[in-house]
Amino acid sequence: MKREVQPGAPYPLGATWDGHGVNFALFSAHAERVELCLFDDSGRRELERIPLPEQTHQVWHAYLPDVGPGTLYGYRVYGPYDPERGHRFNHHKLLLDPYAR
Repeated sequence: MKREVQPGAPYPLGATWDGHGVNFALFSAHAERVELCLFDDSGRRELERIPLPEQTHQVWHAYLPDVGPGTLYGYRVYGPYDPERGHRFNHHKLLLDPYAR
């Protein structure tokens, strides 16, 4: 069964539960692609990798109606690798949400 992914909203940043699902929003001025990675309860096994389909004003976002609070997740961000310009994108590295609370 394919998971439903809706466009969501660019704000607030981070993962925001509204009682029915979670809106995910991540700012990146130079990302070319962002994937949301969902994990099992142990955090050791990646269950799903979901491309964030929307970008608004450099914020990548999606809404997942069947995800709840406490879901373990991270991001894989694709973009340029150019250390001299401060860009060190590496989609092989799982990134924590800088807006997580």
